[in-house]
Formats: sequence, structure tokens, C-alpha cells
Amino acid sequence: MIDIHSHILPGIDDGASTLKDSLEMARAAVDDGMDTIIATPHHQNGKYTNVSDEIMDQVAEFNIQLEKNQIPLTVLPGQETRIYGDFIEGLRSKEVLTLNNQGSYVFVEFPSDSVPRYTSKLLFDIQVEGYQPIIVHPERNREIIQHPDILYNLVKKGAFTQVTAASVTGRFGKNIKKFSHQLIEANLTHLIASDAHNTDSRGFCMSEAYEEIRESYGSSIVYLFTDNAEFVVNGEVLASDSPEQVRKKKKFMGIF
Repeated sequence: MIDIHSHILPGIDDGASTLKDSLEMARAAVDDGMDTIIATPHHQNGKYTNVSDEIMDQVAEFNIQLEKNQIPLTVLPGQETRIYGDFIEGLRSKEVLTLNNQGSYVFVEFPSDSVPRYTSKLLFDIQVEGYQPIIVHPERNREIIQHPDILYNLVKKGAFTQVTAASVTGRFGKNIKKFSHQLIEANLTHLIASDAHNTDSRGFCMSEAYEEIRESYGSSIVYLFTDNAEFVVNGEVLASDSPEQVRKKKKFMGIF
């Protein structure tokens, strides 16, 4: 199994603090069925700056440590970049790193409570530059929860999205779980990933999420998500169905 979103590298963001923590996360990932993980440290989120060259070096060193400790896991380079005005310049200068450095897919993170007004234009510009944007954890964005047509319009214009495994299983609360399932039902998400930060409060639970999806929607949807994770790693075209609008729902309160 492949996990395309994690904060497993030691000491560079709010994920693993030490090498020991990173190795514990690696063992937990293997126990949960993973053999490949993309490390996606935060970048340009107002607190952390992790440029592509530094990430590549840290991933190479961490894979050496995994081999030394006989942990059967491969870690690939990636980055979780907060949306910002100079995003395109970051891609051109190679400060922003595509997933597995394939030159195809790039994570785009929104602030937790809003979607900037320039988002649609920026995601279009990313595609014009030859990249494919993947919006991370939209199910936890307050504005998207309140106005899901925002996400529908972005997906309709070519953006992809990734929902967090813990959101699917209800670890972020029943309302976010409900919204996550609505996104799956409306073909508004294309990938499931852990966004793991540690082995306690923000663990992997990928196998649990896939089992929940299998029970709710059948094995074909699980295969779609797992195949898409492999496509991301290889820089291949993602499978997707036509997006639909989320059915009208009651306003969610007190979820953050």
C-alpha cells in the first residue's frame, strides 16, 4: 500500500520530532500495510519552510536509516505547500517540489478556515505550467464545508483532491466523517492518504479507512484510490469520474 501524504521526516515540521520518532512512525506504517510513503513536510505555511533540495537530501538520509534498522519501507520525496502568491515562481525555481519529484503532481494546502480568492486562477496557472494540483484535506476546510460548491468548481476545472484517512474513519469527529463520505459519493476526491504526524494522535489508520470505504462503497472504489496513489508516484494520469455537487446539508458547527 502507498501513502502519498505524511510528516515522517525528523525535526523539520510539526510531524516526527526525532529520528527515533520517525523510525517508530515507519514501523507503524509497515504494520498498517504500507510499503511506500511520500514524505510531505510543510512549506510556506507561515511557520515552516522546507525547500525541495533539502527535502531530497533528508529523504535520502532517512532511507539509509530505514535500511540500517531493517524496516521494509521506501520513503519518497514530496512537499505540502500552502497556497501563496508566488507559487508559480516556486515551481519554476524548483523551490516547490512535486510528489516523488516526478514533475507532475503538486500538493496545494489551503488555510484551515478559508479558500483565498485567487485560488481558481492559481490552480489554472499551475495546470498551464504543466503540473496537476492536488488539494489536500479539503474536508477539514471550514469554508469548503459551508460552501461545498467551491470545491466542486475547482475539481470541475481540473484540480484533484486528497481526503485524510482519519477523516473517513471519524477520528476528526462525526461531522467531518460525514462530509468526507459526501465528497467520495460526489466524486470530489481522488486519493486517500494518512497525513500522519506521529504514532498517537495523528497516526496512519489507512487500512481502517480503506475497510470503511470498502464496506460503504465496494472494492472498486478502494481500487480507484489505491491505483491513483500508484499513479501519483509514477506521474501517471489519475482515474476520476465526473464530479457532482454535494447534496444540501445542515450547517456544521463546532468542528474545529
